[in-house]
Amino acid sequence: MRETTPLVRIKLPEATQVQKLEKKSLVSYIYIGEPVNRNMYGSKSRIQLNDAYATVKQIPEFVARERQARPEADRNLLTFALKVDQNTKMGIVTDVKQQLRKSNALKINYSTRKVLKK
Repeated sequence: MRETTPLVRIKLPEATQVQKLEKKSLVSYIYIGEPVNRNMYGSKSRIQLNDAYATVKQIPEFVARERQARPEADRNLLTFALKVDQNTKMGIVTDVKQQLRKSNALKINYSTRKVLKK
């Protein structure tokens, strides 16, 4: 069951060595990709936090809200998963990672599609 409505298009990059996350309840997702509604929002990659578009500067507030929503014992176990479209420029991803680092959100995961080794 999906918790958020995707506002960005995401085709995950492929990887051969992947691991599944153990406790999905301790994962918060950050989506980065081209907006679904290109006529209204353009074709430049955008950040989606929960059900709304956001800027890089809004990430520390998002991290704080996500931590407050969890029991105190689980707050240090919270992982932020980046679901990034394979055609997204690395500049926006780096900006997001820097804001996460400043917010002391150091557990970061990249979501990918698993492919068999060739």
